[in-house]
Amino acid sequence: MLEALRAPELAPLVNWTEAKPAGREAIERVHPPDYVTMLEAMAARGGGALDADTFLGPRSWESVLASAGVALAAVDQGLRAGGGTAFGVTRPPGHHALASRAMGFCFLNNVVLAARYAQQFGKKRVLIVDWDVHHGNGTQALVERDPSIRFVSMHQYPWYPGTGAADERGVGNVFNIPRPGGLAREVYAHDLLAGVDAALKGWQPDLLLVSAGFDSLAGDPLGEFTLEPDDITDWTNALRERMGTRPVVAVLEGGYRLDLLAAGVVALVRALS
Repeated sequence: MLEALRAPELAPLVNWTEAKPAGREAIERVHPPDYVTMLEAMAARGGGALDADTFLGPRSWESVLASAGVALAAVDQGLRAGGGTAFGVTRPPGHHALASRAMGFCFLNNVVLAARYAQQFGKKRVLIVDWDVHHGNGTQALVERDPSIRFVSMHQYPWYPGTGAADERGVGNVFNIPRPGGLAREVYAHDLLAGVDAALKGWQPDLLLVSAGFDSLAGDPLGEFTLEPDDITDWTNALRERMGTRPVVAVLEGGYRLDLLAAGVVALVRALS
């Protein structure tokens, strides 16, 4: 993915910024201190299993803090330009992470960390749009009682982690779009934007955050959606139109076939630029 973004034809479109690791203050706006301390202690012991598919390796905590820091720095970039755009290359991803539980390859919830960070700078109303093929259960759980944040998620259902039914509405701020695999790509593209329009009815966010998962592209081994990179470009352009001059910031979530991941990210960055 990084190699694809460093291609000569993209050089005029991309300004690279290296982030600092996230500090405890920013992390603890979302995650309790005891949970963070537990992860630190596990890392100091060399790591271990947190669930069936989420393992803390010897240098994982370093990566977790770096990834969270990238999400915060992406917000800085978006806000610095007023109505700017940014894409945070965040791995490990974050949208499955609950307040006190790692799961689904996720340790800290990067997009919610970014939302809480932005709110410190006056961006009080935040829209989060998640197009990863898996439901962002952690994101939903962390924001579903807060009307200042609205969450739109289109995801394969029923699929891991089993959440994300349409009747999960939070305090009216959750807009789930559960869909089966194998539908025509234009159905997914239409339905995502319809969900966004429902979230925007009578409500205007100060910032759009995108949980950009590229396992929604056709051919990814962990999903059965049929989207193509052009769909990423088209709906990113549509989202930017809806936001007007307000910032749009994306963070990386899933995507497990490397060629598709690279193609999807390039499509997103072209649209953001």
